[in-house]
Amino acid sequence: MFDKILIANRGEIAVRIIRACREMGIKTVAVYSEADRDCLHTLLADEAICIGPAPSGQSYLNMERILAATVAMKAEAIHPGFGFLSENTRFAELCEKCSIAFIGPSSSLINRMGNKSEARKTMMEAGVPVVPGGKEPVHTAEEALKLAKYIGFPVMIKASSGGGGKGMRISYGEEDFETNFQNAQMESIKGFSDDTMYLEKYIEKPRHIEFQIMADKYGNVVHLGERDCSIQRRHQKVLEESPSAAISEELRQRMGETAVKAAKAVGYENAGTIEFLLDKDKNFYFMEMNTRIQVEHPVTEMVSGLDLIKEQIRVAAGERLSVTQDQVCLRGHAIECRINAENPSRNFMPCPGVITNVHTPGGNGVRVDTHIYNDYKVPANYDSMLMKLIVHGRDRQEAIAKMRSALGELIIEGIDTNLDFQFEILCHPAYEDGDTDTHFIPTYFPEYCK
Repeated sequence: MFDKILIANRGEIAVRIIRACREMGIKTVAVYSEADRDCLHTLLADEAICIGPAPSGQSYLNMERILAATVAMKAEAIHPGFGFLSENTRFAELCEKCSIAFIGPSSSLINRMGNKSEARKTMMEAGVPVVPGGKEPVHTAEEALKLAKYIGFPVMIKASSGGGGKGMRISYGEEDFETNFQNAQMESIKGFSDDTMYLEKYIEKPRHIEFQIMADKYGNVVHLGERDCSIQRRHQKVLEESPSAAISEELRQRMGETAVKAAKAVGYENAGTIEFLLDKDKNFYFMEMNTRIQVEHPVTEMVSGLDLIKEQIRVAAGERLSVTQDQVCLRGHAIECRINAENPSRNFMPCPGVITNVHTPGGNGVRVDTHIYNDYKVPANYDSMLMKLIVHGRDRQEAIAKMRSALGELIIEGIDTNLDFQFEILCHPAYEDGDTDTHFIPTYFPEYCK
């Protein structure tokens, strides 16, 4: 087992990893930018080191500085969390060359599956159903338009290295295609330093269903059930739950087996997520694979009883999975709300500033993952997520009631948040009935989508 791990991330996921390492008796090193000097992860880690100015390109995305810090602090492994360098092939490759364990899949696997267009091609060859679209990536608007005409509008334009809703646009016809393509490509270059794009047929009002998988170095792969991530705005997830109200036990088994098949097809290792689109007729299609831990992993932990961060670390250290598929037992229902520093009524404008007062809820089945505290200054440089509020109940109805209660207790003062908006979603009759799809927010809350 590792003696010391450097966490190449910030905020609540860095805190989450530190806590898992503490329980495993592993020392931790936090890295931070000048803007994050007082962030909670720097205070909880055994050691902390500044890696540069506030802009992420000069700090959390600066591979050389992170690797230099790892060597200087004598850490044996790096946990990348999610976002930043977590799906960066070059960073994983540099870790391998420096004999530093990367807690995630190998660089070749990230390249094959983290790259969205390459993953589509691989899954098609493995016989996994995929959304109709191009098999090869595109780099210019001209070649992309030719492919779009062949696929048929509407089409989804996606960044091959994308994630978190970045580098994505829907185009309904030729008249808006070039603008959408160029905007998505510019977003991809800015966020991922990659201009590679791909196209797929846009499926109207699907559900976004993802399966959590874990795999070790010995060919063992398990899935831990699904998460329904259909409630989104601008392709960014807002609320997630497990299990999905739309999935029968028979369909869950088929989709889970397909997810395991997809992972085994590439010899996958560590934590990963196979993402599917589910249409109104219950047909499912592979969309992409995330070769990292997900923001929404706590809902899977709540229903499975497994600590996915610990499992990641054990697998990276060469241990076997702690469970077989027969031993995976999913119990109850879990919901996660992402609490962001943003104002929904002002087009979800980010709201950095000083938090003057925080009160978090508690009780049986309530979990809070956060890095904020009283007088914490939320920087304007990074993602606006402040907290993940997670609840677990015996069934979906109890989980909804518990989340409403928890949201009612939560207090964050000094800045604007989406707390009230989350409560509105939880109270909407369509959500209560489990009648959701990726157009839920534009359909029922058009006032927030101007």
